[in-house]
Amino acid sequence: MHPDMKKSIIILACMALLLTSCKSEYNAVYKYGDNEAKYEQAKECFANGKFQQAVSLLEELVTIKKGSDEAQECLYMLAMAQYNNQDYQAASETFKKYGSSYPRGIFAEQAAFYVGEALYESSPEPRLDQSPTNGSITAYQQFMDLYPDSKYRSRAQDRLYELYDKLIRKEYLAAELYYNLGGYFGNINSNEESNYTACIITSQNALKTYPYCSLREEFMLLIMKSKFQLAENSTHQKRVERYRDAEDECYGFINEFPESKNVSLAEKYIAKCKKVVKD
Repeated sequence: MHPDMKKSIIILACMALLLTSCKSEYNAVYKYGDNEAKYEQAKECFANGKFQQAVSLLEELVTIKKGSDEAQECLYMLAMAQYNNQDYQAASETFKKYGSSYPRGIFAEQAAFYVGEALYESSPEPRLDQSPTNGSITAYQQFMDLYPDSKYRSRAQDRLYELYDKLIRKEYLAAELYYNLGGYFGNINSNEESNYTACIITSQNALKTYPYCSLREEFMLLIMKSKFQLAENSTHQKRVERYRDAEDECYGFINEFPESKNVSLAEKYIAKCKKVVKD
C-alpha cells in the first residue's frame, strides 16, 4: 500500500473514532448527566457549532435553571442555537421570551436585535404572504427605539430598507397583475373595467404609503396606462370624462419623468385623448 494512502486511512480512522467518542460522550451526558454536566456540555456543543445538540440540552436547562445565575445565559444561548440551526421561527419566539423575561438583562440588546434578524431570515419572496416581513420591520423599529445608539443600528436600518423594498415589490406585482388581467377578457365588460380600476387604486395606495419608493415611475406608468385603457373601453356616457382624466395623467407622467423611455407612449396617448375630446 502506498504510504500516503496508508496515512490517509489512519487519519480518517482517527477522525471517525473521535466523532464516535464525542457522540457517545454527548449521549451519556444527555441521558445520565446531572444539570451542571449538561450545562457545560451545552456550552461546548454551542462553541463547536453543534447547534442541534445544544438546543436539545438547552430546552431542558432553561426550565431547570430558571431563577439561577445561569438562567439568562441558557435562554439566550438557546435562542442563538436555534437561530444558527436555521430554526428562525423558534428563534424569534425565544429571543422575544428573553426580552420579556429579562428586559434589563445582559443580552437584552442583542436579543431585541435578533428578533428582527430571525424574522428577516423567515421573510419570503414578494409574491408570498409577508407576515414575517411586517413582523421583522416592527421588531427592528422597536429595537432602534430602545437602543438608538446601538452598534447594530446601521445594520437594522439597512435591513429595514430591504424589507420595505420587498413590500413595495409585492404591491407592484399585485398592481401589474390587475393591469394584465384588465385586457384578458375578450369583450368590454365590468370585469375588465374593475381590473383596471383595481390597478389604479393599488398603485395610488402604494405611492401614498411609499411616496419615495424606487418603483415610483413604474407605478405611475401603470396608472397612466390603466386610465387610458379605461377611456378606450368606456361607455359613451363616461368616454370624454375618462379621456380627459387619462390626458391629465399623461401630462403628469411627462412632467415628473421627462427623461423616461415611456414619454413617447404618453405623447401617443395624449394625441388620442385630444382627438376624442375635440370630436
